Amino acid sequence: MPHKIPRSVLVVIHTPDLDVLLIERADHPGYWQSVTGSLEREDEPLEQTAAREVMEETGIDVAQHRLTDWHYQNVYDIYPQWQWRYAPGVTRNTEHVFGLEVPGRLPVRLAPREHLDHVWLPWEEAADRCFSASNATAIRKLPEKSGSRR
Repeated sequence: MPHKIPRSVLVVIHTPDLDVLLIERADHPGYWQSVTGSLEREDEPLEQTAAREVMEETGIDVAQHRLTDWHYQNVYDIYPQWQWRYAPGVTRNTEHVFGLEVPGRLPVRLAPREHLDHVWLPWEEAADRCFSASNATAIRKLPEKSGSRR
């Protein structure tokens, strides 16, 4: 298996009312997060990565909704439990953040090997439930990034 590319996307899927979709990791029950995923190749456009990961992890077709590049990124240390996926010496990942607005709490089709469950929560609760600090920070930016007055 080739090593993962240390560039990824984080997609905060949300409704106009700022309810946020979180999914629970199968490899770490109790770890809740937004959709995330690494580029499959160095030249894969970030928007394509976001659309692919959303479809793979939730069954939601990005083309039917509004995907927005939030024009910011997180650079963080790769969690030790996932370090083995990367080339030797690679310790940091750059995560590009997107938002995906959907009209309401859509049904979700999880990838069973990747995720156990999903939940729609108000954005504050979703941020509090995330295991990843960068994911929580992204969700806390949702009112500003979505143009909501909340």
